[in-house]
Amino acid sequence: MVSRNWVAATLMMVLLGVGGAIVRAQASGDGSIKPGAAWLDDRGQVIQAHGGGILYWHKTYYWFGEDRSQSNDPEKRYVACYSSKDLTHWKYHRQVVAMADPEPWGAHYVLERPKVFYNRKTKKFVMYVHLDDARYGEARVGVLVSDKVDGDYKYQRSFRPLDQESRDIGQFVDDDGSAYLIFESRPTHGFFIAKLSDDYLNVEKQVSFIKAPLEGGAVVHYGGLYYVLGSHLSGWSPNPNVYATAPSLAGPWTEMQNVAPPETKTYDSQSSMLLKVTGTKKTTVIYMGDRWEPKTLWDSRYLWMPLEIGDGKMTLPEPRPWKIDVKTGETTRGNVE
Repeated sequence: MVSRNWVAATLMMVLLGVGGAIVRAQASGDGSIKPGAAWLDDRGQVIQAHGGGILYWHKTYYWFGEDRSQSNDPEKRYVACYSSKDLTHWKYHRQVVAMADPEPWGAHYVLERPKVFYNRKTKKFVMYVHLDDARYGEARVGVLVSDKVDGDYKYQRSFRPLDQESRDIGQFVDDDGSAYLIFESRPTHGFFIAKLSDDYLNVEKQVSFIKAPLEGGAVVHYGGLYYVLGSHLSGWSPNPNVYATAPSLAGPWTEMQNVAPPETKTYDSQSSMLLKVTGTKKTTVIYMGDRWEPKTLWDSRYLWMPLEIGDGKMTLPEPRPWKIDVKTGETTRGNVE
């Protein structure tokens, strides 16, 4: 029997935005993306893809992220998979990870920021995650593999890439198909960009080290330059995210600059990924960010916005409803709500 409290909580989850402001949910028939609103899947349920990443495969976008649903078994950690043809309407597939502690760390172990790569050579889907104990003392990456994009991802192992501590991770696939892992290493006061091995099951070599105490690392290649974006270390609280550019992944990298007015704290979000959509008329780069709610992680929202980018500059505009045509790559923006 469904309790009244559960119904009330669900209703509030849909209606309440960040800071308690009432916002409209992402309606299934609406063609716009509403940053900070409750984003619903094809079942009418709030999308659970926190700290996630996008895999573009067979003309379909697959969104993987942490499933923080309240109904989950607290002794397990979950990753959900969604798909979309237009980046706006998302179909729920399943929980592709539902895993108890794979290491001897206890029920409160950490599995965060899942990122999935497709390996053309092995025809396997390889997922990297930040894997840790409850005190964030292990600082490792975990590797899981599946034969299907929405199949059961089987745990392979955990390790410290390049023998370095690794917490927040990001993914990047260059225009030539080369795959890279981005990971924050607290003792070095910076983060690494490292190339994956041919089978994607290991971190092969360091490509770049950026001396800046940042997490939430993301990279995009646009207009002949590489842009790297990261968040300062402030726990769950948002802060002014910063970026730098370089002519190659190996650098040299410019000084860091704010991606948004610093007083906005990146519009109360933290970077997760930079998604490039190459259309017939325009190439658009989308900022994917999380608005974390640490006391109700299941209700953390997503802030996606097309970036103003080019000639070494990258700016995150003020969030407002917007639309994208993934075929042409063109975007349109509405009024601030």
